[in-house]
Amino acid sequence: MSAAPDRGRIPDYLHRLVDATVDLPLRHAAPRASATARRSAVLILFGDGPAGPDVLLIEKSTALRRHAGQPAFPGGGADPGDDYPVGTALREAQEEAGIDPAGVRVVATLQELFLVPSDNLVVPVVAWWDDPRDVSVGDPREVARVARVPLAELVDPANRFRVSHPSGYIGPAFGVADMVVWGFTAALLDAILAAAGLAVPWNHDDVRGMPLPGARSVALPGSLGGGGEEDDAAPTVADPAPDGPPTRTVGPR
Repeated sequence: MSAAPDRGRIPDYLHRLVDATVDLPLRHAAPRASATARRSAVLILFGDGPAGPDVLLIEKSTALRRHAGQPAFPGGGADPGDDYPVGTALREAQEEAGIDPAGVRVVATLQELFLVPSDNLVVPVVAWWDDPRDVSVGDPREVARVARVPLAELVDPANRFRVSHPSGYIGPAFGVADMVVWGFTAALLDAILAAAGLAVPWNHDDVRGMPLPGARSVALPGSLGGGGEEDDAAPTVADPAPDGPPTRTVGPR
């Protein structure tokens, strides 16, 4: 395990996240991963932007077979030679959003989560952007756009609701940056904002139908539409969470 980050150079909310001694309100989607599960990582990159503190999100291309049109954290599967999970998360962020790894400082990793539909073990990597730069779409076949989303928008109760999926899933969602953020990404954001002491009360009784791929938040007066067909990208971090060991915040690797 590597040395702790320079605490004087990260904001208080990340201090609270790193120092959290309670379990994050997330659980594994299954008691154990399959023998064939692929190792993956995502980068949860915080920084100071033009509108205040923000976090980086991408929107996946609608041409993808899985997770088409969904907002997500930059990330993907481990490649041979990666310093997994940190190296994987940084490499994917560079490929997908033009993030220079030299300007990013990892402050924590979270325990891996097993995502059943995609058979992935995912390690979330929390980082601070020491040297923020312009973001850009890498491969347009994979990424439709990149957005730095202000934390003030994410915690605004007017932008918070829950979505329901035909599979029976009900979980948190955010209508921000002209996107509907739901599923695995929204569950992680919800837990991290709470652990960082940023969350404020919002209406959990506002439950809406599942968004269509690429659905825009500006088109959501009170419902996300008819739900559509269930696909293999159904979210697996559910609310209420399935039984299983909770994730924990751990020190940087």
